[in-house]
Amino acid sequence: MAKRSTKVKKLKITLVKSPIGYSIRQKRTVKALGLNRLRQTVEQEDTPVIRGMLAKVSHLVVVEE
Repeated sequence: MAKRSTKVKKLKITLVKSPIGYSIRQKRTVKALGLNRLRQTVEQEDTPVIRGMLAKVSHLVVVEE
C-alpha cells in the first residue's frame, strides 16, 4: 500500500489588537495561541481546535493561510 503524503496546512496568526479590556477567557485564548506581544506572528496547524480559538478572538487577530 502506498503512503499518502498528508500536507498539513499552516495558518499565520498575527495579534493586531491588545486583549486589554477583554475577558480573561479571551486573554487566555490569545496566550494559548502562542501570542504574547502586539504584532507578533505565529504559525499554527489548521485544525478545528485552532479554528475555534480564532473564532473567539477574531476581532483581535489577523489570519493568513
